[in-house]
Amino acid sequence: MPYFDHSATTPVHPDVLELMAITQRDVYGNPSSVHAQGRKAKSIIEKARRQVAAAIGAKPDQIIFTSGGSESNNQVLRSVLNMNKKHIIATAIEHPAILNVLKSLEQFGISHNCISVDPNGTMNFHEFENSIRDTTGLISVMLANNEVGTIQPVQEIVKTAKPKSIPVHTDAVQCLGKIPIDVDELGIDYLSLSAHKFYGPKGSGILYIRDKKFISALIIGGGQESGLRAGTENIALIAGIGLAAEIATTDLSGRARNLTDLETQFKTGLKEFFPNAVFNGNNVHKLPGLINVSFPGFRSDILVAKLDRAGMAVSSGSACGSGIVEPSDILKAMGVEDELNTSTLRISFGSTNTADETADLLSAINSIITS
Repeated sequence: MPYFDHSATTPVHPDVLELMAITQRDVYGNPSSVHAQGRKAKSIIEKARRQVAAAIGAKPDQIIFTSGGSESNNQVLRSVLNMNKKHIIATAIEHPAILNVLKSLEQFGISHNCISVDPNGTMNFHEFENSIRDTTGLISVMLANNEVGTIQPVQEIVKTAKPKSIPVHTDAVQCLGKIPIDVDELGIDYLSLSAHKFYGPKGSGILYIRDKKFISALIIGGGQESGLRAGTENIALIAGIGLAAEIATTDLSGRARNLTDLETQFKTGLKEFFPNAVFNGNNVHKLPGLINVSFPGFRSDILVAKLDRAGMAVSSGSACGSGIVEPSDILKAMGVEDELNTSTLRISFGSTNTADETADLLSAINSIITS
């Protein structure tokens, strides 16, 4: 089945899968043990740490391994509980792993502002500047959106926050392997990643921490990961994270170019037979290969189901429960009308997609909307 839902998750790269299987079989020592098997396990963790650090321009000791992007996000946001400043700034289109944590922190007296976005999904910078308070302890803005792909001006956010000594976190879960990530160029203090978004294993993630003295442990126990993430490490998963990060950032420009070519092919082809299609998000400052498109007059859940029956895996920008299609909160925040909001498809290309598969997807959509 041609798969066009890489923003939801990616298949594990064959080399990563092979390495994980070998590691799971052969490396069974506890990395905290001093014997040979323990030292071997520890060396694999540190190699993966170096691979991840190289992929994002960080130092190895600034990387800790987590269970995924959600845990990484939680750890950063919940660290505000131990800060003197109890106000957080985010945007209205953050992932639920940010927005729902912000809501949960309200019971502990931590307030937040969610900055509005324009019709392209770009944050209102003037509103952001006016939302900064003396009590602001953290700014958390995603690097690129998971539904529409819009890239936020994180460097400009950092330039505004740094003179005020406000740390900045970015959820970059969608970005590794699609756009360059350099933590020093961005200037951020924290960055979250999830391996299953870049052809690594599910249940594994990364948290970059510029200065560990400002972050608190979410899971407390044996002191693993510099005392910031307790629990005996899963060596095979961590080995997979490291190799996946290395592969994802090899020939990054070529990977991005291939994704852009498929995106252009799809957009051009769709407009030829369905000129009423509306593409949502920023057409310039965006992730390559991620398309959010509305089909006026059609329901997204029906389109997804019919494409699934045709052997094509895509996703909907809207949520469906009890047979009722609910508008996407992200598109709603962008001002997209409900009629368009509930007719959206998210098509996200990956490294294994081809021009022939894209042509087949266009043909399937054409058949559905003309039948």
